[in-house]
Amino acid sequence: MQPAITAITGIPLRFITCGSVDDGKSTLIGRLLHDCGAVPDDQLIQLQRDSATQGSAGDGTLDLSLLVDGLAAEREQGITIDVAYRYFSSGRRKFIIADTPGHEQYTRNMATAASTAELAVLLVDARKGVLPQTRRHAGIAALMGIRRVVLAVNKMDAVGWARDAFLAIEADFQAFAAPLGFQSLTAVPLSAKCGDNVTRPSPDLGWYGGPTLLTLLEACPAMPGDADRPLRLPVQWVNRPHQDFRGFAGTIAAGRVAPGDPVMVLPSRRQSRVARIVTMDGDLAAAQAGQAVTLVLSDEVDVSRGEMIAAAAAPPAVADQLTAHVIWMHDRPLVPHRAYLLRLGTATVGAQVVELVHRLDINDWQPKPAERLGLNDIGYCRLMLDQPIALEPYRQSRPLGGFILIDRVSNATVACGMVDTALRQSGDVPWQAMKVDKAARVANRLHRPCVLWFTGLSGAGKSTIADLVEQELHRRGCQTMSLDGDNLRHGLCRDLGFGDADRAENIRRVAEVARLMTDAGLIVLVSLISPFREDRDQARALLPPEEFVEIFVDTPLTECERRDRKGLYRRARAGEIVNFTGVDGPYEAPQEPELHLRFGEGEPIDQAARVVAWLVERGLVER
Repeated sequence: MQPAITAITGIPLRFITCGSVDDGKSTLIGRLLHDCGAVPDDQLIQLQRDSATQGSAGDGTLDLSLLVDGLAAEREQGITIDVAYRYFSSGRRKFIIADTPGHEQYTRNMATAASTAELAVLLVDARKGVLPQTRRHAGIAALMGIRRVVLAVNKMDAVGWARDAFLAIEADFQAFAAPLGFQSLTAVPLSAKCGDNVTRPSPDLGWYGGPTLLTLLEACPAMPGDADRPLRLPVQWVNRPHQDFRGFAGTIAAGRVAPGDPVMVLPSRRQSRVARIVTMDGDLAAAQAGQAVTLVLSDEVDVSRGEMIAAAAAPPAVADQLTAHVIWMHDRPLVPHRAYLLRLGTATVGAQVVELVHRLDINDWQPKPAERLGLNDIGYCRLMLDQPIALEPYRQSRPLGGFILIDRVSNATVACGMVDTALRQSGDVPWQAMKVDKAARVANRLHRPCVLWFTGLSGAGKSTIADLVEQELHRRGCQTMSLDGDNLRHGLCRDLGFGDADRAENIRRVAEVARLMTDAGLIVLVSLISPFREDRDQARALLPPEEFVEIFVDTPLTECERRDRKGLYRRARAGEIVNFTGVDGPYEAPQEPELHLRFGEGEPIDQAARVVAWLVERGLVER
């Protein structure tokens, strides 16, 4: 029995086509557009010309994939790279369709399209069956909140319309998808190239008594709207054109609002009431999800971009720790304890992945232990933010539960994430104020607190110079503490190895200890290889700018190997030590260190004197 058509023409269905490469996604969309009369005559004429010269069949047959593969590179390679959006109507319903790439390299594009879709048409080539990328796309669709899936078993003509081939693929995918939590999953045999069972039933599929693909799309129920949920308005802009007006602009993510409604500002939890709802067309008596408005509150409440105005009776969680599923989208792998920026709604805060709980195996969607995530891997992580923000689980709210991670240096988007749970509410662990603070500890001293961060290759002379600097500072009456990398490996960091993740955690621990020691008023001398620039930048970010001094001990690798008193380079060259900085591990030299100590420009005692002179010159140490 075919499902009843209940959808309303005025409410479009947003759906994606996804699956592995060459499964026929672009051809299927072209078929839908063509058979629904959504291709203008002039475009159809051009398609006929393009098919003759660029068509995949090579015989002039109409190649419907060319309707959506618009990039030159896509046509040359016969693949989809970018996400192509198309709008069409069947007469019974309107549709917004996204053609997503099947290549693993462009998985990030598929995830982006899935984040706004209500249904996924997941294609499978009847000749190849369910492939790893099929499973990956199904898993991403589930994580992105898609609850309805149509499994389109395409190219049935290439297997002689065999019923057994279709049933085997359906059973294989049903077994895989069982734990993904789809609300509905319907398998449809079809041929996008020939048009069978796409918009019309096929006589070659007489054994199939179900609906066509188009019928399923027309019958898909609309997703519940956000208007019936409690008010959520992420503040995008503080609108203050003059001293007599102060409003908070943004797009309502959920709920309704009217003048007089009690609201709460998060994360501060200050309460007020809505005085006005202002728009370019004048004040409104009410507004709801999806509308861009400016709210004027009845009280003088401090509100900034990135904060949220919410229903006072039902505010969302406010947290600085959370768990989330993360889809990694960068060639450089995710390493726990690296510093990133997290953008959720209008809020942007510093964030660290403090624990990679597990990686999801795309073959069976089961959790597997992992130390890092590579390109297109999917993991479950615990994140720590440098300040609390308002958020909700992604399964409840896409706008308030979806985020991206941004590389602090390159500003590249490296991951997208879906909030699972808020682990800690802001205020659960308040800061304990002490009467004797940093200012009191520093008073009447002969120096100001700071961290001298010596970085360079193993054997560069970091520890030697740092020791000489500390001796001179001690002679001058300064209070110091040395944190040497080798010494710390015997205690604070004895549980860590030398992989990227452990190195990042090693530096994080040392930086946190150094920060505490500057609060005690000390000059802290840190001697660490610290090979990665972003880890050193993370350490710098913990301190005021004037209290972090990066000192690059720049000694050539050949000289470091010549010294090699510990025999480490020799062992690394022999393969006994892996991931050794300078041999098979990278070292990212500082770009703008406060001090650059080059090999050959004096003996260690001279280099140490230069450091002390620099500290005196900048007032960190008295003359």
